[in-house]
Amino acid sequence: MTDPSTHRTSGTAPIEDPRLTPARKSVYALGDFTVNTVLSSLSIVYVTYFLTLVVGLRPELAGAVQLIARTVDAFTDPAMGRISDLCHWKLGRRRPFFLIGALPFGLFFALLWVDLPLESQGAMFAYYTVVYVLLSISMTVLSVPYLALQPEMAIGYDARTSLNTYRNAGSVLGVFAAVAFRPVANALGDGAAGFALAGIVFGIVMTLPWFAIFSVTWERPDFQSRPTALSFREGIRLVAGHDSFRRLTGLYLCGRVSMDLTGAMMILYFTHWIGRSGDFEPMMFIFLSTVLLSLPIWLRVARRLEKSTVFTIGAVWWMVGQFVLLAAQPEWPRWIILVFAPLIAVGYAVVDLMPWSMLGEVVDEDDLANGERREGVYNGFFMFVRKLAGTAAVALALGLLGALGFSKDAQPESAVTAIRWLASVGPAVFLALSIWFARGYPLTRRAHEEILDGLSRRAR
Repeated sequence: MTDPSTHRTSGTAPIEDPRLTPARKSVYALGDFTVNTVLSSLSIVYVTYFLTLVVGLRPELAGAVQLIARTVDAFTDPAMGRISDLCHWKLGRRRPFFLIGALPFGLFFALLWVDLPLESQGAMFAYYTVVYVLLSISMTVLSVPYLALQPEMAIGYDARTSLNTYRNAGSVLGVFAAVAFRPVANALGDGAAGFALAGIVFGIVMTLPWFAIFSVTWERPDFQSRPTALSFREGIRLVAGHDSFRRLTGLYLCGRVSMDLTGAMMILYFTHWIGRSGDFEPMMFIFLSTVLLSLPIWLRVARRLEKSTVFTIGAVWWMVGQFVLLAAQPEWPRWIILVFAPLIAVGYAVVDLMPWSMLGEVVDEDDLANGERREGVYNGFFMFVRKLAGTAAVALALGLLGALGFSKDAQPESAVTAIRWLASVGPAVFLALSIWFARGYPLTRRAHEEILDGLSRRAR
């Protein structure tokens, strides 16, 4: 009997599951839309703007709110991944968690944007930290099983790139929504009241898609029926010792730091260095539109080249563009930066797209070596990296700004200079490191075909 989730052409190389239609991939991408809306709004607007300039929390405490919450949450990601690997519910290993986590996810997001009448910095810090932790845990319950479905729904080398292109498009639209958060808040009311109402609206929007995602996704019965021989501790040890995964994690970690640092510093860059805070939203709109439009082009390129090569090309492109931000001066006409934004965006588009499409091959290699499907653990570690590495970088950047005298009011020249360098050279340094990790990446298209052949022979 042929497994309907593995449709094959001549030979043994699989192509996309016939159920994986563009419509289903589009609905699936809504998951990353919601998660990235939350992550990006917290990085772009919440920590560096809402907490410091609306609520009045000191910048070092604002950075600590995110760092503590993400640290607690990050360590739950691998555990959540393993839990979903071990589940054998009637509805599947992953999909039931969409129903469990959806409502808390929207509720805690809304509560983060409430400006309580508290004068104590300690009391404000405690409230926002606790709510942030609860939001992050509910996001873990959703996002780790969601991402673990990718290599299960799409089997082939290019099929995974295609699915991740849709997912990445949803991710970019999530950044669009995050950039729109401040304008929506301003439209709904003045100051803190507008942000509270925007939090409620966005919280509802973040909740509803998960019920649609539950209805259009599926799991492979042959994956769920396999016995689990390895303990959690042994499984973690094997994941940590997986050479290809370590290389991919280093590549992804450096890329995520570049993305999160850029997202956190850009609103401050336009506000305090360029001196035109209102240019931030138009620039981001142009930037993200270019990212979205370039994704189909990169998908075509990825069908001809190795994934690590495509990542390197995009990272180099983006890294060179970062030095335009360093050179920019406040007196420059606004159109110059708006013109350079799409050039930078073309390279930026690849840095998040390719690592996630490469992760499926790592899972297959591990399956061939150890006989278990552990998508949950691998994706949990990736989420761990995504949350903790970028958050630590942003917290250190905000701590530096706090030490240099950054405040709710006028900024000293040293803090403005630091913002300029953190927004431009800082991401470029980590992009260079990610390129170094991408050198000679072993899981090529040919290597993956051999892995799939081995899995097919073992199954027969």
